[in-house]
Amino acid sequence: MKYNNVYFINGLAYAGKSTMAKMLAEKYDGILCEENYHDALLDKLDKKDFPGLTYTRDLKDWRDFIRRTPEEYENWINITTKECEILELQILEEVAKQNKKVFVDTNISIETLKQISDEDHVLIMLADPDISVKRFFERPDKEKQFLYKLLITEENPEKALENFRECLKRINNIETYNKFLNSEFKVIIRDENRTIEKTLILVEKAFKLR
Repeated sequence: MKYNNVYFINGLAYAGKSTMAKMLAEKYDGILCEENYHDALLDKLDKKDFPGLTYTRDLKDWRDFIRRTPEEYENWINITTKECEILELQILEEVAKQNKKVFVDTNISIETLKQISDEDHVLIMLADPDISVKRFFERPDKEKQFLYKLLITEENPEKALENFRECLKRINNIETYNKFLNSEFKVIIRDENRTIEKTLILVEKAFKLR
């Protein structure tokens, strides 16, 4: 199935994916599927079928989350990303039926996107992997600030922060960056000297909206 009215943005953290999806949905009176929009189905998931997503849903002590090793974190991300894709596709089947443009901050893999979308309906946004890690907690969203507060109240905050940064490096690395870069989809790389308005223009051109 091809989603002709859906525009997908994938890529690395701190690249501007969420901001662009929101701005596009507002400008074109479209439907926004924000980061983690699959959470709408979270309560109904069976932990046997979705061990990654239900791990955080059923977590009793979030300090267990931040204390995981980089290997454990990477394995969890890999499992959860696959689970997210399943749920995203379920949601999109219904959302795409509406007579509106749909803008998606997505976890759907490059391989699947090539099957369900045309080239000009997918955009990759990238930031330098080091920036994605170092500036991870600069964003104001409550989930990241919640984790940051936990980390800085650990017995050894510096060690806790360093461990979590190592976790982030496992998924925001040069290998992942290059995979996205060479995906055959259009790519926009974060430029600190470029305004949000100019980035929006580039995104619109990539999607052939202007």
